[in-house]
Amino acid sequence: MTEPSKWSRIIAADPDHSRRYIERFKMMEAAGHDLYGEARTVDAMVERNSRILDAGCGPGRLGGRLFELGHRVVGIDVDPALIAAAEEDHPGPLWLVGDLAELDLPAKGISEGFDVIVSAGNVMGFLAPSTRGEVLRRFAAHLAPNGRVIVGFGAGRGYEFAEFFADAGEAGLELDLALSTWNLHPFKADSDFLVAILR
Repeated sequence: MTEPSKWSRIIAADPDHSRRYIERFKMMEAAGHDLYGEARTVDAMVERNSRILDAGCGPGRLGGRLFELGHRVVGIDVDPALIAAAEEDHPGPLWLVGDLAELDLPAKGISEGFDVIVSAGNVMGFLAPSTRGEVLRRFAAHLAPNGRVIVGFGAGRGYEFAEFFADAGEAGLELDLALSTWNLHPFKADSDFLVAILR
């Protein structure tokens, strides 16, 4: 039995949490906040019509924008409420309910590897600690031959950056570039955010 993610435990304890999360981002967008930095970064790294997996897609903000920019997008999240919101607000991508620790898209008829697997929005911090290495192994297994994994998450979320780098290496992923923001600032020893680009 796979250990439930922190997110799964949160919504089990507070079923209204997902609705508040969805509304928070709608309010931020209505207030004029820039919610598309991750999409700009990913889009700049791939050719048009690339295959992109939005891993831990939430209500579809990132995957929906990448679809609008001309990419073939699959989004997956453990929270059915977030997937329902993604389907309603961002038609076009294929949205799936699923646990990243059990990611097996060929079993769902999706056999082609991805040019990019992006996991933004602090998804790594919400994983159950016992599943982190398995999630990264499954990311590696779903990549196209020259594909890349892009992971962004903040410090102080129970997953130290050094531990993440070690887990990624053990999963067969090699670090290409470490940044401290989605706006491409360099990663430093004291950075409080990591955007890791791996292959």
